[in-house]
Amino acid sequence: MALLEQWRNAAYDESNPNLEAFWGDYFKFEQEVYAQLLATPEEEVKGSVKELADKYNTDIMHMTGFLDGINDSLKEANPIDTMEEDTVVSLAFDKEKLYKNMVEAKADWLYTLEQWDDIFDEETRKKLYHEQKASHTVVNDKKVGRNDPCPCGSGKKYKFCCGKKK
Repeated sequence: MALLEQWRNAAYDESNPNLEAFWGDYFKFEQEVYAQLLATPEEEVKGSVKELADKYNTDIMHMTGFLDGINDSLKEANPIDTMEEDTVVSLAFDKEKLYKNMVEAKADWLYTLEQWDDIFDEETRKKLYHEQKASHTVVNDKKVGRNDPCPCGSGKKYKFCCGKKK
């Protein structure tokens, strides 16, 4: 069974009475790794899944979850569906994508890390935040009212022109 499948089975097993503690440990680990990565954003961290787990002092499952979470923010996606302990992966991330994905995930413990202050100024962070929030806002065109002028330009009321029932 691939690592990602093992991770998802463990992370989303609602019959596990320790699931809340599992996620609490994971979020703490995740925050620590992001703090380290954001401290040197231009440095590409690369290695096997096992090597990265050792580097960040965690187990393979937590590292797999981290790789799953960051994959959409990387410059080049890792083969997370098929990765094993010896698969070499890269953590070279796109800063703007990572910030926006953290906002989308509502992970305020990540997009408010102080390391972001050295990467983006406050104005840029606000701009990225609002861009991400607006990207999922659906704006519907204003409906034409029965008594409004017809949008075809005839000068008639909509109900007597294009809105007339046949």
